[in-house]
Amino acid sequence: MPLRGLPWSNPVKYVKNVGPKRASLLSRLSINSVGDLLYHFPREYEDRTQLKPAHAYDSGVRASIRGRVVGAEESKPRKGLTITKLALYDGYGLFYAVWYNQPYIKKQLHEGTWLLLTGKINRFMGQIQLQVLDYELEDGSEALYTGRLVPVYPLTEQLSQRVLRAAVKSALDEWAGGLDDFIPVSLATKYKLPDLGAALQMVHFPQSSEDHRAARRRFVFEELFLQQIIMTMRRNTIVAVKKDHSYKIKSGLEDQFLSSLPFSFTPGQRTAWEEISLDMDAQTPMYRLLQGDVGAGKTVVCVMALLKAVNSGLQAALMAPTEILAEQHYKNISKYFSSLGLETTLLTGGMKKKNRQQALEKIREGKTGVVLGTHALLQQDVEFKNLAMVVIDEQHRFGVKQRAVLQFKGHQPDVLVMTATPIPRTLALTLYGDLAVSTIPDLPPGRIPVKTYFYRHSRMAGVYEKILEQVTMGRQAYIVCPLVEESEKVDLLSAVELASRLSSGELGGCRVDLLHGRMKPEEKETVINRFRDGLIDVLVSTTVVEVGVDVPNATVMVILDAHRFGLAQLHQLRGRVGRGRYASICYLISDARGEDTETRLRAMCQTGNGFLLAEKDLELRGPGELFGTRQSGAVTYRIADPIRDIRALEVARKEARELLLRDPVLGRAEHRSLLEELKNRFDKDLIFINVG
Repeated sequence: MPLRGLPWSNPVKYVKNVGPKRASLLSRLSINSVGDLLYHFPREYEDRTQLKPAHAYDSGVRASIRGRVVGAEESKPRKGLTITKLALYDGYGLFYAVWYNQPYIKKQLHEGTWLLLTGKINRFMGQIQLQVLDYELEDGSEALYTGRLVPVYPLTEQLSQRVLRAAVKSALDEWAGGLDDFIPVSLATKYKLPDLGAALQMVHFPQSSEDHRAARRRFVFEELFLQQIIMTMRRNTIVAVKKDHSYKIKSGLEDQFLSSLPFSFTPGQRTAWEEISLDMDAQTPMYRLLQGDVGAGKTVVCVMALLKAVNSGLQAALMAPTEILAEQHYKNISKYFSSLGLETTLLTGGMKKKNRQQALEKIREGKTGVVLGTHALLQQDVEFKNLAMVVIDEQHRFGVKQRAVLQFKGHQPDVLVMTATPIPRTLALTLYGDLAVSTIPDLPPGRIPVKTYFYRHSRMAGVYEKILEQVTMGRQAYIVCPLVEESEKVDLLSAVELASRLSSGELGGCRVDLLHGRMKPEEKETVINRFRDGLIDVLVSTTVVEVGVDVPNATVMVILDAHRFGLAQLHQLRGRVGRGRYASICYLISDARGEDTETRLRAMCQTGNGFLLAEKDLELRGPGELFGTRQSGAVTYRIADPIRDIRALEVARKEARELLLRDPVLGRAEHRSLLEELKNRFDKDLIFINVG
């Protein structure tokens, strides 16, 4: 994370106790500068505040002891093993500190030296021994490793806690004093937040648990406040712009489309469409999130928005993260549009050159109203005649820059982003503060809930029997594996291995085929079409089927090693069945133990409500995991937890909005350091449009 200019941007190799070799190790943790190092917060603290004599500890426990060296010995019981043992007096009696393969200890620590030591207590042949983890001289300087709350950092291979603590301490000593704090003084005073320099000292080397709590409160507020400033500035930029296109107030095509549907909109769909339609009729561009559970009917609401654009002689584009999903949208939407005499165009990376050139020409000349595609829509040679509406599906899979590239292909287009990974409305407003939010809370009537079971691998024989039973009845099944091929590092069944085994083993009487992300686009399309046409009974797949595969005849979903997935992803996978008129079953297979794992998988068995599952997933794994990544758009968290810190989040949102009402472009002198911090932390090309 880049922080304010020198010395914060100084390369970390210049920090005392680091150097080039350790700097290369730190870079694995994304620590490249002094600022990165000081914002590499501890993940926890070890309480070494209680110093007791050695005899007061039981064997096997971790102990912190103060002692004076009274003797030393060294032995080599076998080749390659050196044992250094110091005898120390703790004021009550002797104990022995033991180091393995560190012969230099005997030369460094002389008789009469007072030490603070932490390690594991053992009793051996009448001696009390301490297997040393950390030690330091008691020489009047501040202790780092004993007699205090000691920071424990995220590490990488070949980097020790001791080395990282020393590096952080050196950086603090040299640069933490007299820092220019970017949090406005009025807010720091109002919420009793320590200044930046003090907070850095307190978060890394707290003198007490109160210190740690105060520092955490400061950095949680800082993180959320900066995020909310960004979101609010984006929103303000959007509403300040006037779009140069407008739509027909009433469209006969919309009525024609609605009357052609074999169902009526649910109340949630009607409300969502009304909100979207009002936004499209406004003079400023729409920027709205449409969220709903699996099967809630987001696509038909989206079609209404596309129709509104096309009926006004304008173009619309829908971007999906995978070719499978893009092709599924194309199949469904082109069916709707062709009945209305409208043309749609598909653009993906797997298209043949000739077909691609024809599609590009149609788009450029405005001969097609709706364009559906993948990241291929972002390429430079994709030019629209009059793009007025942009729809981005599964929006959390795209970065901020990717979404912006598509928007810039039009002139202030309306933007609708969709997700089937629902989150609570309050959190949605906070995580996506630059978006208005429409939620479809209900499902169409008549949906048969999918029965879900959590089984160990020992019960797979019964699962295969159920698959055979369903196939005999003319139904189909999915079996999902987390891996494409075998991994030496992870003991998980691979899709390739399983498909090969099942086709000649447990499911030998079934037509078994394989689908995974490494296949060529045309190969994937062939397999999906064959499965959709009933030519495949059992599809063994990776999570490539998570979105975009719609086969109403499929009634069994088996998810192997289900502990590898979050609730949101499990719910998406389960949503591949239960899409037709037949009762469906989902089996979650896992031998993993642990309270969180079992809580997560049992929650899947207890409810089919995606919003409830999303809340549970947020509670158990955090927002970054919910979206499958630690970053979703501009939302990256180092220390804040929007669930646990929801109150702080609401306060940060309120203060950010009020500050920007007073100073919309952060031009006042007292806000200059805040503006610089935002520019350094975030991508100013995307965030500071028309600002500063």
